[in-house]
Amino acid sequence: QVLISKKYLKMSNYKLVPKITISDNTSEVFCVRFSPDGKFLAAGCGDGAIRVFNTTTGNLAYNLQGGSNASLPTTAIRFRPITASTRTKNVFLAANATGVIQHWHMTSGKCLHSAEDQGNQVYALDYNDDGARFATAGKDTFIRVYEEATKSVICTMKGGRGYSSKEAPGHSNRVFSCKFVPGNENLIISGGWDNTVQIWDIREGCAVRSIFGPHICGDSLDMVGNEVVTGSWRPGNQLEVWDFTTGNKIQDIPWASGGTAAAPSSVFASVGQPACMLYAAQFSKEGQGRFIGAGGSGQNEAKIFDHQNGNETVGTITGLERGVFAIDFSPDATSNNQVVAIAGGDSSVRILEITPNTA
Repeated sequence: QVLISKKYLKMSNYKLVPKITISDNTSEVFCVRFSPDGKFLAAGCGDGAIRVFNTTTGNLAYNLQGGSNASLPTTAIRFRPITASTRTKNVFLAANATGVIQHWHMTSGKCLHSAEDQGNQVYALDYNDDGARFATAGKDTFIRVYEEATKSVICTMKGGRGYSSKEAPGHSNRVFSCKFVPGNENLIISGGWDNTVQIWDIREGCAVRSIFGPHICGDSLDMVGNEVVTGSWRPGNQLEVWDFTTGNKIQDIPWASGGTAAAPSSVFASVGQPACMLYAAQFSKEGQGRFIGAGGSGQNEAKIFDHQNGNETVGTITGLERGVFAIDFSPDATSNNQVVAIAGGDSSVRILEITPNTA
């Protein structure tokens, strides 16, 4: 049984309420993403399937790509931002561990464009604010930036300002998360197995700064304002917040204590339970980054923190049979209207609401 647990945790002014559980996916779910209007949720599965669900009913709305046992996972999904100049709506990008990048039109079920990065495995995608560019990253450690209109590569970045650069060497191992810096079409942050977050400048074609420490193994890197949140796959200091300008750590968010209490992150291990090592971490999307959501394996759970109120714990999704691989907040949100989705190894997608705690 899956529980919303608040035991041992300092309570937030908000609470986490289960809304819908979708449990008929074809295999484990590696990525989830809400549509820009929040009405649909796309899920990428371990067998390559891409399924889109109605967020009000939980019903399957579109089955864009059937899965098979011979297929590799769909690893990342990003909806194209809707702007005043957008002609075709309901388009999203999907990446596959075979190195294939596809543009899908959700409502027609058509694949509008497909390209293969041969010899690579693509794990991460992101659009810039206006959808004019998108970036990819994966096994080969390159950050590739594409022009959306032509689907052509305009910049390929690997390494820093020189082979002797110690502050910005680029990535030396697989990259699992990349994101355009909000409000800046030229800057990208990325993280992976090499225990660094790299800051890339498209104008220079290379990494210009690094943050050392985070061990990123999934879509667990996000940014709001000048704050960067990272989720690391390790038993302690999993959830951290960094200053983007200086690269200095602002704070650790203790996992076991749920925020401001002094209990160590490894408290679960101290009572005979495995720690939770993170695959997913994200700010909420209402513009202020009010909440942080994260989840992972080991303890097999996800948590929502009230970041603007001392990182108090809103709730914990626990009792899962397998790890949490993906989390996403709905973009059509206000501070009092939040919807979040989590998914992972048990093949289920859970949609929950964050509401004021009036108890």
